[in-house]
Amino acid sequence: MNSTPPIAVMLAAGVGRRLGGGDRPKALLEFAGKSLLQRHLEGLAAAGVREVSITIGHAGELIREASVGIGRSLTVSFVDNPRYTEGSLVSLWAQRALLRSGAPIVLMDADVLCDRRMFQRLIASPAENTLLLDREIEPGDEPVKICFARDGAIVDFRKIPEHAHVRHGESVGFFRFSPAMAAALADRTEAYVAAGRTQLEYEEAIRDLLLAEPHRFAAEDISDLPWTEIDFEVDVARAEAVILPQLEDEHVAG
Repeated sequence: MNSTPPIAVMLAAGVGRRLGGGDRPKALLEFAGKSLLQRHLEGLAAAGVREVSITIGHAGELIREASVGIGRSLTVSFVDNPRYTEGSLVSLWAQRALLRSGAPIVLMDADVLCDRRMFQRLIASPAENTLLLDREIEPGDEPVKICFARDGAIVDFRKIPEHAHVRHGESVGFFRFSPAMAAALADRTEAYVAAGRTQLEYEEAIRDLLLAEPHRFAAEDISDLPWTEIDFEVDVARAEAVILPQLEDEHVAG
């Protein structure tokens, strides 16, 4: 494992149509007086991250303004994605220079309420490239599934898997990549954009790399930690009633 602290890439450009849209990005949804953005930046800083680059698009200036003064040990920068109405793959492609910078990369969605210990586990994972796995998965086609063969190898990574597998869990949407794999991810996103396939989600590019070299990836089990992705109004209600009271940082002074 590379001992260099990773640089975090946060994707926060989307409109959040399924949540009703509006002027405020999902990253600025507040729970107990703290936005998701603030929680993420504080959690990353506590885990040893020193640099964060945020892809912004919809209402990006609000995210810029809200980032001021959060996580004093962090250097926060922004990459604009004017094509934010297309697939999230374009938001990752916008970060291609950083992906090719030679640094290990933490990639994360911004619309997740989670326990800050997730960041610590992700960064401490001994694997070269790590996905976070929750074994408890809701039924249906919405969750992105990490699928395993009998020997534990990851054999698919999709909402609707194509390859046979013996078990699966849900991807949290947080990843850690080695410098070499981060550069390969930049190449894959660039190839999709060059081919005009810009409505894809970024997971497709990760899936390509995973299926090509599954031995270079591992899943870190975080099934014991509370989290939820915020896509619909019901997710907001669950986050407030179920997830928030379980978060470690809600019970730590300061």
